Amino acid sequence: MEKSQSEKKQFLLIDMYGVIIKESKGYFIPYTYEHFKQAEHDRLTRAFREEHLFTKAGNGDLSSDEFLSLLGYSNPTETMQDYLKNYLTFDTGFLRFAETNYMKYNFVLLSNDVKEWSQYLFGLHGLHKYFKTCIVSGDIHMRKPEIGIFTYTIERLHCNPDECILIDNSVRNLNAAQSIGINTVLFNRDLEIYSGDIVNNFEELEQFLIGKQSTTSMP
Repeated sequence: MEKSQSEKKQFLLIDMYGVIIKESKGYFIPYTYEHFKQAEHDRLTRAFREEHLFTKAGNGDLSSDEFLSLLGYSNPTETMQDYLKNYLTFDTGFLRFAETNYMKYNFVLLSNDVKEWSQYLFGLHGLHKYFKTCIVSGDIHMRKPEIGIFTYTIERLHCNPDECILIDNSVRNLNAAQSIGINTVLFNRDLEIYSGDIVNNFEELEQFLIGKQSTTSMP
């Protein structure tokens, strides 16, 4: 039998940086300046600001190895692992939240990231168990807050926008998603002003979802 609308699992579209990882902007640019001598900083600034190497890597136009090599790292794989493992903070509250909820909802990663970095973070923190699929800018050459990434997500998941809830730390991303009918929740790492639903941690997110479920199941 086909499930009724009320019985269908909703899709939780979950951001990586600023939600699962506490650093909302990552830490890679400061990390790079710290790892090169002062004489190299002008070159690095041009690489980031004028050549847009980081953006190109996040859009999938450069692999992680290509990107890090162009910046001047002699061992790009080791650098990637060092940065992701030692300079980012995994929110352990996510694991408690995921264990309780991943069977109730379809977890989908929706993240702006370098493809190989996202894959490494998933393995490092044991996230594969919880997610139905991953939609990463470095894989699909689109990024939030472009409307295209949200319409792509809906088409790929074969669902309606109102069957999804985007959990993100960026108001710009939430507004873009909301414009095509996706439900949104601000994960408030950066104390942004937002007129919609806001949570501050995974405990609050769980309570929000319980409340929303109770409301939608009312006759």
